[in-house]
Amino acid sequence: MARPSAGDVRNGIPKTMGLRRSDRFLSGLNAYDRVVFVTHIHADPDGLGSMFGLAHLIETLTEKPTIITQDGPISRAENRALVDTLHLDLIPIKIVDWHKGDAVVMVDSQPKTGRHTFDENVPLYAVIDHHETPGDLEDVAFIDVRPNMGATCTLVTKYLIEQGVTLTEKLASSLYYGIETEVTGYPREATEADDEALNYLFGLTDKDLLAQIRNARLPHSHFECLLEALQSSFLYDRFVISWVDDLPQPEQAAEVVDFMIRFEKVDWAVCCGIHKDKLIISVRSALPHAKSGEILRSVVGTLGNAGGHDRRAGGCISLAGKSVTAIEELQAKLRRRFLKALNIEDNRGRRLVALREMLQNLQS
Repeated sequence: MARPSAGDVRNGIPKTMGLRRSDRFLSGLNAYDRVVFVTHIHADPDGLGSMFGLAHLIETLTEKPTIITQDGPISRAENRALVDTLHLDLIPIKIVDWHKGDAVVMVDSQPKTGRHTFDENVPLYAVIDHHETPGDLEDVAFIDVRPNMGATCTLVTKYLIEQGVTLTEKLASSLYYGIETEVTGYPREATEADDEALNYLFGLTDKDLLAQIRNARLPHSHFECLLEALQSSFLYDRFVISWVDDLPQPEQAAEVVDFMIRFEKVDWAVCCGIHKDKLIISVRSALPHAKSGEILRSVVGTLGNAGGHDRRAGGCISLAGKSVTAIEELQAKLRRRFLKALNIEDNRGRRLVALREMLQNLQS
């Protein structure tokens, strides 16, 4: 990793004193003509809100144009509703015409972590993130990575407050929802900084718009996916693992574990599903300080890429082949690794829904 730059901040501690971090971020843009924002593939509300907030910051205080990009489809119902109801103008990253004078800013992610499809040879000006997932930060001029914050939107909100920028209802709603989705659940993964940002933003939001996003209409595939996951789920002590042979959208693995972790008899929920040529993995824990990201990285190892937070994590593995035998062998390997990582005896699991009950339901 490169030596920390003048804009480098780790764990909330600036490496150099003087200007505020938002000042350093803005002053570093003087040498560029345009600012292009990128985030991880299948952008979530935290990534979307962070890009939207920083674009507003730059457009308000400078004359530089900005572009907010979209890396891959956004298909989770709530995330799609966020984009549609706020009328976010997203440019597919595949059609971006990169310019030499671009300042490329990556938010809610880090480079070379396997979570992007854009050209990794495009140089980055800044990385602004809250994940512990280690990325390659070599030659990045401005780095603000603070895993002690629950959301990147919290960090962006602080930039806006520092600079005295007025927020629109649309922007406040986007930032609020981005933080809310990151720190939701129990126990909450929110810090004092997250709660301060939520309190600041709440009075500025459009409450009806937020309700519309939270209660987004669900597609038919949501229920098909959930049914298959329920039928394939196995319990091992306080760990449940679900398999979906064909994920219509990669985000649906997260929807499954968000549902499963509410089961009163489990502390860990994992869903693995195949989307195109990748095995998607999503993890949730109901335990405080669970280190889900670290555990998933150890489970995936060199098979693919993974990362996350204490109670939420995700990853993917590129499939060399999609034969039934190859998939079953990979599933068995991952199951054994999860059980070992969680110190659970590798014995025969029991179905969440008994096979006899499934057959009776089919016959009725």
